[in-house]
Amino acid sequence: MNGYLFLSVLILICSYSVAQGNMKFVSEVHDFGDIPEGPPVSHTFEFVNTGDQPLIITNASPSCGCTTPDWTKTPVPPKGKGFIKATYNTEGRPGSFNKSITITSNGIEPTKVIFIKGNVIPKSQNSTNK
Repeated sequence: MNGYLFLSVLILICSYSVAQGNMKFVSEVHDFGDIPEGPPVSHTFEFVNTGDQPLIITNASPSCGCTTPDWTKTPVPPKGKGFIKATYNTEGRPGSFNKSITITSNGIEPTKVIFIKGNVIPKSQNSTNK
């Protein structure tokens, strides 16, 4: 009888140890396409917590200073929605870009990376096209 009790407790402990949140994004890459130099551009990545525990994002770190992230700061319950917003500063950055944001959380994947990309058209080309 004690063997069954031990096995039951072990199964219960193991099931709690794998209970975690999980970020499921609609898309993990956003392409802005051609955008004019000057104003910043933003995209909001939405996700659903497909796990069975609240998901807590502890950090969202951009690959460079030209990208500023914002994110859901409160725990996202199971089946709840959250976001990561990426803002890219186009000023003085003509040409193609491909930037990442590394997300740290208590989820099944403790580190997840999403991407923004595009092509900044220089101001000189913008003014000649008007």
